[in-house]
Amino acid sequence: MISVNRRSVRRPRGLLAPIGLGALAVLSLLPGSLPAAAQPVAATRSPAAALLPTRGESLVSARLAAIRHDPAALRAFFTALPKGGDLHNHLSGAVSTEYLISLAAEDGLCIDETTLTAVQPPCDPGRRPASDALTDGPFRRSVLRAWSMQDFPPGQSGHDHFFDTFGKFGEVTWRHRGKLLAEVANTVARQNQFYLETMVTPASDGAKNLAAEVGWDPDLAKLHGKLLAGGKLDKLVAEASRETDESDAEFRTAAQCGTPRAEAGCRLPVRWISQVSRGSSPERVFTQMALGLRLAERDKRFVAVNLVQPEDWDSSLQNYSLQMRMLDYLHRVYPKAHITLHAGELWPGLVKPEDLTFHIGEAVNIAHAERVGHGVDLVHEDNWQQLARTMAARQIAVEVPFSSNAQILGVKGADHPFTTYRSYGVPVVLATDDPGVSRIDISHEYQYAATTYRLGYRDLKDLARASLEYAFLPGTSLWQGNPTRGGYRLAGACRHDIPGTHNPRQQCRRLLDASTKARVQWRQEAAFAAFERRIAATTAG
Repeated sequence: MISVNRRSVRRPRGLLAPIGLGALAVLSLLPGSLPAAAQPVAATRSPAAALLPTRGESLVSARLAAIRHDPAALRAFFTALPKGGDLHNHLSGAVSTEYLISLAAEDGLCIDETTLTAVQPPCDPGRRPASDALTDGPFRRSVLRAWSMQDFPPGQSGHDHFFDTFGKFGEVTWRHRGKLLAEVANTVARQNQFYLETMVTPASDGAKNLAAEVGWDPDLAKLHGKLLAGGKLDKLVAEASRETDESDAEFRTAAQCGTPRAEAGCRLPVRWISQVSRGSSPERVFTQMALGLRLAERDKRFVAVNLVQPEDWDSSLQNYSLQMRMLDYLHRVYPKAHITLHAGELWPGLVKPEDLTFHIGEAVNIAHAERVGHGVDLVHEDNWQQLARTMAARQIAVEVPFSSNAQILGVKGADHPFTTYRSYGVPVVLATDDPGVSRIDISHEYQYAATTYRLGYRDLKDLARASLEYAFLPGTSLWQGNPTRGGYRLAGACRHDIPGTHNPRQQCRRLLDASTKARVQWRQEAAFAAFERRIAATTAG
């Protein structure tokens, strides 16, 4: 069975409860506690700001400035804005809650009236058919609130409620990975994005059983050898690939791919990231890591591994450094597979102060993370300035989902290290995390960034470009050097072309033919050109 759930339902209590975040946020803003870049709402200008804007960019910038206080116009602007790819996305948490309710009804599931958890039939007393949530308004609203952050009281810590949602709708999501992907891919495409990396847990039951069979061995080489013995791990890889074949077929049917009614998601490049349940036993964590990395080297649909489940759980904290060493070992065995890690999804009051000092650093310097998810506690890390410089030098991007950071940790605005990362030249990409649970979309995240940190159109354009530049797509980039540091300048093969044009020169065409990444980037540049023309036409009118 493949699991698409992001987190398990229960949260073991840590040493410090996640309360009082508002007071701690105020304390964090005392003089000297944060760098200047994190204090004001105006973000540091990107290198691209030094490049002369085109006429189209100037017109769009003027339009954005003119509508900054018009919510409806801003929403339309950010929906139409080309927004790269979503690199931090959990499939089960990305699906709209309304669609989950429809799937639950379609599968004949029941909903426990006390816990509002989806369960298998029969619908005995105390369990209502999920189909009731399609017609009974009050019941439907109760399920929506239980399965998402809908109507969650502002100002309260949403940490536990957020993570508990996955257990409540988990009986729905594991059954239909292909249908979930169809809904999410269509949404991503309609949001004017061009690529998706989404997380699932491949061969979940098989990995659990294999881990129990081999047990734990602190000698990681010996443990890996036990997984390989008799082709055990390769059987899991084959199982995961078969699951993906089945999901692909279900996706194509649901999205009507290959028919005149093909939905937008059919044209979206999608890659999978294998989830590892960090709260599990060490042998199970290692098995899932090895499976995910081996899978990424053998099945091109998979690109990386990531650790999921709350970083503040007691087991997550206790085993964090061990898990980083596991990835250090496995990276040497599977050097072609990518690693992106949830790290620094922590905040004062949620864990002991010492637990805030090393998670991002170990992800970067021990576990070979190429991207970091969340990274919220950056300035609490030991020698965080050097860490930020290291991330900038290695072009280790940070994936920023503003809404989930606010809902889970209570961190937003000036508290968030968004401007700090940018001031140090760390690549930043905006992401949704769990947009179904959060009740948002990527346009909301871009609009939040622009209005909160006073970003201009060129800044937004660079954020969108970064989400493709630091994607785990194969092939040579369209851009040269370190674009976060030097601005987005076309690589040699295309340097004489206008990005996004229909007829690039032969040398540039060869690059586009050979590189999946460059083709997706070129498609976005064409979308930028079209977007700028539409704004210009509207302005002229």
